[in-house]
Amino acid sequence: MRIILVAALLASAACTPVEMRGETPAAAPMAAACNADSLGNLVGKRASDARADVMQTRSGARTLRWIAPNTAVTMDFRPDRLNVYVDAKGRIERVSCA
Repeated sequence: MRIILVAALLASAACTPVEMRGETPAAAPMAAACNADSLGNLVGKRASDARADVMQTRSGARTLRWIAPNTAVTMDFRPDRLNVYVDAKGRIERVSCA
C-alpha cells in the first residue's frame, strides 16, 4: 500500500510546473517607473494630445491612459503607465502612476 502511495506522490510531483518546485522564474526587467509628482499644476486644465505628450515626458511614463467618468479600466499594475482621470467636460481631475 505504501508503494502505491509513494508512486502516486512521485507521479503528481512530476506534473508540477518547474516554477512550483521552489525555483523562481527569471525576473523580468523592470520597466521605467512613472513619477506623477511634477504634474499637479495640470489638474484643472483641458486634456489634449499636446498635454498628453508633456505629461508623458515629464512623468517618464512609457504609456498614458485617459480615464473618463464611468469608464471601465483594468486593474493591472504597470509602474510605467500614467493614468490621467478626466471629468465629463474633458478637464484633468487627477493623475497617478500604475
